[in-house]
Amino acid sequence: MEIILVVAAVLFAAGAVAAIYRIVRGPTLLDRVVASDVLVVTVICAIGAEMAVNRHIDLLPIMLVLALFGIVSSVSVARFMSKQDDT
Repeated sequence: MEIILVVAAVLFAAGAVAAIYRIVRGPTLLDRVVASDVLVVTVICAIGAEMAVNRHIDLLPIMLVLALFGIVSSVSVARFMSKQDDT
């Protein structure tokens, strides 16, 4: 069981590092937005895995706030980009 947890932690870390790299090096704003969404989802999944392993639901409100943050930020950027394309 410990090997599975280590593998999962390494994969979550690799996904987070790849997303941070794309946020820093992304050539366009949309690349950075998609990478930030990937980072938020990776954090949500890591929190969910931690809750499943330790069998508690204490961090559920944090997961919900992160999900709301991801949705609102994506919609905001999409609206901003659509208005920018009109001009």
